[in-house]
Amino acid sequence: MIDSSSFLPSSQERLYINSMANISRVFKKTCSNGKLSIYLGKRDFVDHGDTVEPIGVPSLPLSTDGVVLVDPDYLKGRKMFVMLTCAFRYGRDDLDVIGLTFRKDLYVQVQQVIPAEPTSPQRSLTVLQERLLHKLGDNAYPFTLQMAVNLPCSVTLHPGPEDTGKACGVDFEVKGFCADNLEDSVPKRDSVRLVIRKVQFAPPEPGPGPWAQTTRRFLLSAQPLQLQAWMETEVHYHGKPISVNVSINNCTNKVIKKIKISVDQITDVVLYSLDKYTKTVFMQEFTETIAANSSISKSFAVTPLLDASSQKRGLALDGKLKHGDTNLASSTILRPGMTKELLGILVSYKVRVNLMASSGG
Repeated sequence: MIDSSSFLPSSQERLYINSMANISRVFKKTCSNGKLSIYLGKRDFVDHGDTVEPIGVPSLPLSTDGVVLVDPDYLKGRKMFVMLTCAFRYGRDDLDVIGLTFRKDLYVQVQQVIPAEPTSPQRSLTVLQERLLHKLGDNAYPFTLQMAVNLPCSVTLHPGPEDTGKACGVDFEVKGFCADNLEDSVPKRDSVRLVIRKVQFAPPEPGPGPWAQTTRRFLLSAQPLQLQAWMETEVHYHGKPISVNVSINNCTNKVIKKIKISVDQITDVVLYSLDKYTKTVFMQEFTETIAANSSISKSFAVTPLLDASSQKRGLALDGKLKHGDTNLASSTILRPGMTKELLGILVSYKVRVNLMASSGG
């Protein structure tokens, strides 16, 4: 099985991300004792702004299918549950001692699959569900889980070399287990857990591109140095160059020797503290000479990539299903009615343009 999603990000103060998937896949996870398995049609679920794709039922062309397979001898008259959890982890697993846990559940939804609750709505099966049920036999059951609209997207803070266990960040998990009651404690080896990822589409009608200007005066120059920088669009995509337009009006006696452009990722952890991390994800110097009392207007292509910053601890990533299967995190889109604390981690980006002048400055 190949798990490759096509992500797409964006610009200056807000860097959005699109996600597309066009190939049907089946993901399987079995618990340690081999008695319980979960099958999903995909592991990336898209937030369209007002709706989120259901887990296990048909919705849009990007729908997914969910089936759980259980050994009847293992079930032994107990109930079968499937749970969706959105959690924010801000500490390592091995620090969870004396009842103190560094994890906060932001959203939990539970469905009783066996026996099916009489109040559960009857939903039509997808083609993939029908085929799985036909292939797996009478011990396979479909399930349906629906994410709430205003939940955060999956974000992982890149761990350091010495860090172990689950990485800090926001993650989603589908868990299946058998128990007499929902409150019963179930050992990890007797439950099956499959991590999924929630990503977001950029706004369908993005706003204008960001724009900024500044001036700098020098001691022996009557006129200032003027710098303008702007982008044509608000949304940009992973792996695609970002065009940064620069206009310089040098009315000083200084000579501009270099133009340095950098892209910073700003991560605010707002759930439990006001920690803020700034990581440079791109930096390049362009050799451009602008003589005194002259001007220039030029566009520069910059491409922030995770590969160039993959060793930086604390870098925000777009969730993580396995090694190498992620990108830089998208900017957090704050819609009306959303609570910042519920999102856990806020991500934004800033493009910075610096000019290096002769004789310092």
